[in-house]
Amino acid sequence: MYIEVQNIYKSFNNAHVLKDVSFSLNKGEICCIIGPSGSGKSTLLNMIGGLDSVDSGHILINDLDITKLKSKELLKYRKRELGFIFQMYNLIGNLTVKENIEVCQYLSNKPLSINDLFDNLGLKEHQYKFPHQLSGGQQQRTAIARAIIKNPQLLLCDEPTGALDSQNAKDILMLLEQINQKYHTTILMVTHNIEITKMANRIINIKDGQIVSNLQQDKINAKDLEL
Repeated sequence: MYIEVQNIYKSFNNAHVLKDVSFSLNKGEICCIIGPSGSGKSTLLNMIGGLDSVDSGHILINDLDITKLKSKELLKYRKRELGFIFQMYNLIGNLTVKENIEVCQYLSNKPLSINDLFDNLGLKEHQYKFPHQLSGGQQQRTAIARAIIKNPQLLLCDEPTGALDSQNAKDILMLLEQINQKYHTTILMVTHNIEITKMANRIINIKDGQIVSNLQQDKINAKDLEL
């Protein structure tokens, strides 16, 4: 297994956010994590990304137990293994599209071609623009390019289409599918949008900090997708 989450517990201010959460994913899978607001989805994603610590339990990424890593080791893990796409883009306002992407390109020993990404993501004509000169969809494409320029093994997406209109959302999802198919990138995505789950190999439903269903796409029914 590429990802193994084992018996994770997490609390904030004495309130349980995640309770005995366990699941595993194979390399190259697309997995959607769904559930109502406050169910612990983003906290789980942040722990897999090494941004939040666990109270107990283990998270293994490619056999590396990241719950045992110290700060410098976590930085190396994020640099080597991860790309992270946020809902609100988090672009650097005084850098151009190209410069925003190059920030992460320099972190990798085996980056993808920035020119190929410009072509694949439709950013070539926008590469010298600043974020405030872009549409929401163009900003999210830039954020995706910045995340995948490192050629990460694992792409974590937190509501990647939440701030987009329906057409831009569809375009972004098609791009994520293409990334998965072309680079065999494992994608773990938190979403409220049930339509997004159609692209997933596996869907995990979390309610009140616990997994209530964890099913492959061909075994899903409508009841499993209730938020």
